[in-house]
Amino acid sequence: MPESATPAVREVPVSDAEAGPYGIAAGPDGALWLTLVHGGRIARLGLDGAVAEYPLQPADCRPMVITAGPDGALWFTLGGADAIGRITPAGETSLFRLPEAGSAPYGITAGPDGALWFTASGTGRIGRITTGGEITEYPLPVPGAFPAVIAAGLDGALWFTLNRADAIGRMSTGGEAAVHPLPTPGAGPVGIASDGEALWFAEILAGRIGRITVDGAVEEFPLPDPECRPHAVAATAAGECWFTAWATGRVGRITAGGEVAEYDLPARDSEPHGIAVGSDGALWAVLETGAAARVAR
Repeated sequence: MPESATPAVREVPVSDAEAGPYGIAAGPDGALWLTLVHGGRIARLGLDGAVAEYPLQPADCRPMVITAGPDGALWFTLGGADAIGRITPAGETSLFRLPEAGSAPYGITAGPDGALWFTASGTGRIGRITTGGEITEYPLPVPGAFPAVIAAGLDGALWFTLNRADAIGRMSTGGEAAVHPLPTPGAGPVGIASDGEALWFAEILAGRIGRITVDGAVEEFPLPDPECRPHAVAATAAGECWFTAWATGRVGRITAGGEVAEYDLPARDSEPHGIAVGSDGALWAVLETGAAARVAR
């Protein structure tokens, strides 16, 4: 898509408004997989608009972030059940309880070692779970940092946002942690994604998008509305990312040249949260109002 072009946007209903679509990931079957945080369900959205839902137990388990795993299944965090969930493309679900109550797992990603890595926001840890369900957790050197979203970097490590520490963390697959403070106080980073060279992240409290290289150099991009509350990011190419701004009902794009563009969704109060690249090459954002927005690029 040319940098000056406005992308075509259409909304696809995926649930009732009370279900709260939150996380989204492209699955190995070519469909989009969503978490319904308030509804306690996982939804599958085909590119043809067909929706299937899979209930989870307990009903108040609060599924949050979802990712494609190395085993052909989707893995997701259950913030209200202190557990990690797994669902196959056929809809078969499994649940793995974490060792400690109050863990409140949130972010999850496939690691470079064939396991899944997740954040335990409530206990301030980074966790690792094998596809067989074995769990290991590693403490962080910053108390109360509230680790949020996590992504695999090109350096073979895991990178994650530390929402209450205004920092980005890095952990090796051996559990060694490092912390990179952000230059902006009160940034509140949440989403993070790798573009194959560096990592992009969203500063929800400062209204900025940031980029950090694997050697710790940080660059920040102020957004036009500092109160837009950017939440999730999806890196589409080296030097470029897309993001959701849930307070203003928009999705946005940072180009390789550092230019910022934002695009209105049909409803300003749609509250877009998660964002992912679909198998059709489009951006898909999930909306709190019960829909997914497809953004052509």
